Amino acid sequence: MRIEAAELYTLRMPLKFRFETSFGVQTERVLLLLVLKGEGAEGYAEGVMTPLPLFREETLAGAKELLESALLPRVLGKRFLSPEDLRLALDALRGNRMAKAMVEMAAWDLFARAQGVPLYQLLGGVRKEVPVGVSLGIQESVEKTIELVGRYLDEGYRRIKLKIKPGWDVAVVQAVREAYPDAPLSVDANSAYRLSDYRVFQTLDDFHLEYIEQPLHYEDLADHAKLQARIQTPLCLDESIVSKETARAALEADATRVINVKVARVGGHAEARRVHDLAWAFGIPVWMGGMLETGVGRAHAIHAATLPNYTLPGDTSSASRYWEVDVVNEPLEAKGGLMPVPEGPGIGVTLNPDALERYTLDRSELRPGV
Repeated sequence: MRIEAAELYTLRMPLKFRFETSFGVQTERVLLLLVLKGEGAEGYAEGVMTPLPLFREETLAGAKELLESALLPRVLGKRFLSPEDLRLALDALRGNRMAKAMVEMAAWDLFARAQGVPLYQLLGGVRKEVPVGVSLGIQESVEKTIELVGRYLDEGYRRIKLKIKPGWDVAVVQAVREAYPDAPLSVDANSAYRLSDYRVFQTLDDFHLEYIEQPLHYEDLADHAKLQARIQTPLCLDESIVSKETARAALEADATRVINVKVARVGGHAEARRVHDLAWAFGIPVWMGGMLETGVGRAHAIHAATLPNYTLPGDTSSASRYWEVDVVNEPLEAKGGLMPVPEGPGIGVTLNPDALERYTLDRSELRPGV
């Protein structure tokens, strides 16, 4: 496959609701969308990096510059035997996994479309629908939280994840647990706590959570291991896991007993599959995380979550929760807590030109030698 051209969009999309985490409040997504073209086919991917380096170090502006000046020039005009072959062309540049993932993931979509097969088949997926839950941001009141939990349980979602931060943790979790004694619950702190806060998590043990996600600093495996030794609830790592190597270090240290996999966070589908396989070998379940993706990133995540060790509900809930109008034509909607894998070649979605026109802030086209 020869990579003949690329289009890079910057989009601004308003969210349907205010989404608050320990990072702050989000009411819109500004994102990068990449289209790779080759031999009559196109492949799509989106960037999950944010304008400010809140989740990890990468930023939208930095990723855009790197894509245009270094990453895309390394693949444009070149022939590759497979997406793995293309990924090797990017390996000389260190870090910047989310930016590299855009190129790699678009290549997987491109190769799958060129072969006329769905992406999950190339990845080794084993199912045509995946279990999903919802992630609830910090609300204005406990009462509102309980109301939303009830709504999403009624819609059949198979796990409710509550965002927490210091001062918004034990009381809200206790209230939700008392209102819904049998609901599958987890919490996500996005690195908002320190090991000295361990008594908060010992108290959360009483509420029978499925896991506590990323409570401590994203670089600190040692303190996560110390915290895990003090509590019964399994810890789940997200921001800390950026590769198979970091996953292995966390698993060997008993710093995590569940892993949230985000394909873009670890650098693309190939590395996400390696993390999946490693966790499976350790007997540790994984689930598919979310970054408020459009239909492009959501479709990639759904296909990746068809691998056999994705045994816990992920964050790929219905796209209509987030967007009045998505950038893809196909509706990505869960039913009864299950998200169908989009049908068709590649990731199974097509771009909506009217939505692109509506949301585009900037567009550039890149060709070999230009």
